[in-house]
Amino acid sequence: MLRTASARRYLMCPPAHFAVTYSINPWMDPAKPVDLQLALAQWEDLVARQRSLGHTVELLEPDPALPDMVFAANGALVVDGRVLGARFAYPQRSGEAAAQRRWFRAHGFADYHLPEHVNEGEGDFAVTRSWILAGRGFRSSPESHAEAQEYLGRPVIGLDLVDPRFYHLDTALCVLDDSTDTDVMYYPAAFSPGSRDVLARLFPDALLAAEEDALALGLNAVSDGRHVLLPQAAAGLVAPLRARGFEPVPMDLTELLKGGGSVKCCTLELRD
Repeated sequence: MLRTASARRYLMCPPAHFAVTYSINPWMDPAKPVDLQLALAQWEDLVARQRSLGHTVELLEPDPALPDMVFAANGALVVDGRVLGARFAYPQRSGEAAAQRRWFRAHGFADYHLPEHVNEGEGDFAVTRSWILAGRGFRSSPESHAEAQEYLGRPVIGLDLVDPRFYHLDTALCVLDDSTDTDVMYYPAAFSPGSRDVLARLFPDALLAAEEDALALGLNAVSDGRHVLLPQAAAGLVAPLRARGFEPVPMDLTELLKGGGSVKCCTLELRD
């Protein structure tokens, strides 16, 4: 039986100035040139698909000084209309937090928290019905988890990432249905043994991704509870998702993969 979709509101930023001019994750190689027109076309296809599914896409103005700004999910976490801002680990991206803060304040989000501790928004925070799953180990600091819990008033469950290829939680885990506390998919080897045990206890029926699909950034996906937009190279996830009642929607974002991101990295959910 097919799942039920719910309309979403997203914040996204065109890759008008996308480039790989530095390396802050294992996917980034400045020696590999970016085809900017292809990146724009792939991103526009993603936006069009989201809108065709009934979702609202708000646009953030790109800044030529911030080539990674297309990865809008890293700039904040929004829960119940409250915005936990980001504090980036690397100076190359620090300006993105201020750009997003201006957008939120200009668009009626009065409840905005300027963080004290390093966190990279939905890069390392994932929301289920009752909990916030929180990654740490490469970018977001453990202290940011307590800060998020105190501000947002939801239990935060810390998970340790141990493979630098999966430097953000959203590269290793995806919430498939945030109206439940049961439906996720993840790649076990991205997590420490203790965190794998926690995930197994919380989500005994989770979809476990194979390494091949995880390395295609197949877990960097976005779900509305029914449609799961994911990288088309993660072909091994398609049949298991269908078997669970979801509709996989493969997307080609190979050019943005050069920056270490895919569907989820480009998509910040506005839970307002």
